[in-house]
Amino acid sequence: MSRTPRPISARARILGAILAVACVGLAIVGSVTFLVQRENVINEIDNRLRSQVEQLKIISGDTEDTDAEASEGSASTARDTIDIDEFDSVVEFMKAAVGRLVPARNEGGLGVIDGEARFRPTTLSGFDISENETLIERAVAEAQRSRDGVLGTAVTDEGSLRYIAIPVEKENDDSRGVYIRAVDLAAELQPVTIAIMTYWIAAIAVLAAVGVVGWFVAGRLLSPIRQLRDAADAITISDLSPRLPTQGNDDIADLTRTVNSMLDRLEGSVDVQRQLLDDVRHELKTPITIVRGHLEMMDPRNVADVESTRAIGMAELDRMTRLVEDIDLLAAVEGDAFDMKEVDLAALTARIGELVAVIPGHEWRVEACAEGHVMGDQDRLLQAWLQLADNAAKYTPEGSPIEIGSALDDTEARLWVRDHGPGIPPAARHRIFRRFDRAHGKRSVGGSGLGLAIVDAITKAHNGQCVVTDTPGGGATFTIGLPLPTAELPAPVRAGDVVLQREASG
Repeated sequence: MSRTPRPISARARILGAILAVACVGLAIVGSVTFLVQRENVINEIDNRLRSQVEQLKIISGDTEDTDAEASEGSASTARDTIDIDEFDSVVEFMKAAVGRLVPARNEGGLGVIDGEARFRPTTLSGFDISENETLIERAVAEAQRSRDGVLGTAVTDEGSLRYIAIPVEKENDDSRGVYIRAVDLAAELQPVTIAIMTYWIAAIAVLAAVGVVGWFVAGRLLSPIRQLRDAADAITISDLSPRLPTQGNDDIADLTRTVNSMLDRLEGSVDVQRQLLDDVRHELKTPITIVRGHLEMMDPRNVADVESTRAIGMAELDRMTRLVEDIDLLAAVEGDAFDMKEVDLAALTARIGELVAVIPGHEWRVEACAEGHVMGDQDRLLQAWLQLADNAAKYTPEGSPIEIGSALDDTEARLWVRDHGPGIPPAARHRIFRRFDRAHGKRSVGGSGLGLAIVDAITKAHNGQCVVTDTPGGGATFTIGLPLPTAELPAPVRAGDVVLQREASG
């Protein structure tokens, strides 16, 4: 059975990418720096070699003067131009040239006659190249092909040597000479090599520091994800309480607070659904118990008893039907995408006046009619307003007047229903909009207990609020407040700020 390979963690991938980019960058910088410095050293060596051999006047009969002074900083001790016309033979000229052009540190000189190393400096400075056959053979071969001398690099057993080879000939002399001046490249490049080695040691130290710091920084950045994973693993349908620990006040901490706020909303939503299921179970249990009890006690032979039980069963089934319809309506209101259009308040008020006029038992009056428009779903607003009117009709004494109306100002539109019943105690006003909750706890009044919850859901979908106030002289006034499109909207806030405000107020 093959094992699933363990995935590479995001932390390792982030750190690997950072180190890879850093390595490439440091390698490019180090390589370019080394190549530039190496090229500068080689150019300086070539200039030094040329300045040394410029003192050799090797063309017989040449009348052009040659600069006899060595360049500043050169280690050569030559003071005069060495003219081949002053010597009787190539051998004498080569001996004089090798003796007078003293090599500096890391330099070597050699006079070659007919391919044989004949003359070398006798000074203690420099190094001996008379035994380096590879260098001699290559320098002599290239010098014979080039009458003006040649610069080159020879890789020998003694290291890499940068050299200049000058052919030497004289009329009426069959001997052929080559003056060779060589510089030890490894020794000259040693400072550059040491510098680049120091650079790489420092670069490795920097990479190590970047790796250590990056490991902890990546862990800090990814800690909310790990905590979110742990919280998600710990959350179950029976326990929705796990949250992410919040630390600091940066973007990471804000993300943590945002996730916690999301979990709070999810927990609240689940709690609401649980409460709904509990309430539905409780609401359905009563009619089912009533119907079951009457059926068990019913005498099938007694027609009157059968008819009475049937009537009770039908009434309870109708109540359960209304409950299911209201639950379905509430779910539709909470999840529906409203058709938001411009609504004429005067037309909406006139329409609600026509609809409530057929509700029996009360005197209905339209006391105020606003002139203007508001953005909303006309059918849903009409439904919420009509629900408030129906609620007022159920909970106020029969024959008492009920007024409706609308108003408009610079900030909001208000749709209200005012009754003259017993009113609602202030302590109960915060819970009457909850599902299956009643201000006085009475269940004798028809309805499912979802009417005001539907009103609240519709109002909130319009970014409004439904409030309850006292009616002068007794009773309750329900008002749906709808913000106008021209009203200044509050500035958006981050979820983390909301959590901080809640913690501060608590």
